[in-house]
Amino acid sequence: PHQKWATDVTEFNIRGEKVYLSPVLDLYNQEVVAYEVSRTPRLLMVVTMLDKALRRVEDAQGLVLHSDQGWQYQMADYRHRVTARGAEISMSRKGNCLDNAVMENFFGVLKSEFFHGQRFSDVTTFIEELESYLHYYNHERIKVKLKGLSPVEYRTQALNTD
Repeated sequence: PHQKWATDVTEFNIRGEKVYLSPVLDLYNQEVVAYEVSRTPRLLMVVTMLDKALRRVEDAQGLVLHSDQGWQYQMADYRHRVTARGAEISMSRKGNCLDNAVMENFFGVLKSEFFHGQRFSDVTTFIEELESYLHYYNHERIKVKLKGLSPVEYRTQALNTD
């Protein structure tokens, strides 16, 4: 766990209002390590998510954090926060979404299972339900690749056997 992470931002349209989600996934078990939700796609959303994620690890030395080439990930503040903790920055090749396929896949699952076909009464309700889904995704949603365990169960089991 906590060797390779990936991040990106996705957008939702809720009754004409935009909502942005910035998660970071651990590639070890596809666990959402941290996330931030915002009504505006500002740098603050991404660095807040990053700070939450980095607080989850004692030592970020050797951690690789992958993203696309979105403007947020090119900002000096973001880059400094990553490298100051000893982590490395990895970025997709320009215009190649396949380089960040794990995030595109996560967003596809999220939108398929949680968003498409649903009607949310307002943005506040949407955010509350999104947070519930992300908890479910980490703690209850099993994956065949994780031997039928949830991401948190898989990580916990791995750490207990080391």
